[in-house]
Amino acid sequence: MPVPRIPGYSRLTKTHKFSAAGIAAAGAAALAFAVVPAQSEGHTTATKELPAKPVAWSKQVVDHEAQHESLVHQSELATQQAKEEAAKKKAAEEAAKKKAAEEAAAKKAAEEAAKKKAAEEAAAKKAAEEKAAKEKADKERAAREAASRAAARKPVYANNLDGWIKESLAVMKEKGIPGSYNGIYRNLMRESSGNPRAINLWDINAQNGIPSKGLLQVIDPTFKAYHVDGTSWDIYDPVANITAACNYAYHRYGSMDNVNGPY
Repeated sequence: MPVPRIPGYSRLTKTHKFSAAGIAAAGAAALAFAVVPAQSEGHTTATKELPAKPVAWSKQVVDHEAQHESLVHQSELATQQAKEEAAKKKAAEEAAKKKAAEEAAAKKAAEEAAKKKAAEEAAAKKAAEEKAAKEKADKERAAREAASRAAARKPVYANNLDGWIKESLAVMKEKGIPGSYNGIYRNLMRESSGNPRAINLWDINAQNGIPSKGLLQVIDPTFKAYHVDGTSWDIYDPVANITAACNYAYHRYGSMDNVNGPY
């Protein structure tokens, strides 16, 4: 059965009880020593009774109680402080974990955004390259088709005097150079008798080192100056020779048709 506590006092610990018992024993021993008669060398001395002093142990007990309560209080404070420090440490660790998680999430989001942007840029670049390649292929196909159509429309001329004059007239028409079949034929028959390899080695031009050559007897400087694009640069080429000569006659006489003698 528990012993009821007296208000204002704490229960005595075992240490307190031993301390109180020791104090009481010490007091009793002091009292006994005080009443023992003194003896010395066979002499008997009359004893004198001394009044016994009460032992003051109550204050020591109270001091022990106060010390115990102080220790308990300090222990409680230390425990509370340790709990608070542990709570602060735990809160700091949780905050650090949360911050690390947020930073990791932000880093991951940034990496995903960068990957997405790179993929979009790569897709756009690929689309642009494919578009450019398609446009190039379309242009090349259109050019081939146009060339094919032009080739299909282009007449095939005979490799003879008649064919050379007709082909030359087609070039002259495209370039805006006037002239007729009869005018060309008449002049080239007078100049070369229709021989595309004809060359004059006795006139003044020959004496000057620039002989007249080809169907319409053109000298090299005149051929180079009045050469028509789309024809050969060979002065003996029949079509090139006729076209260059007609271009020269156009600029000097208005047309080869107006030439009726050496020009």
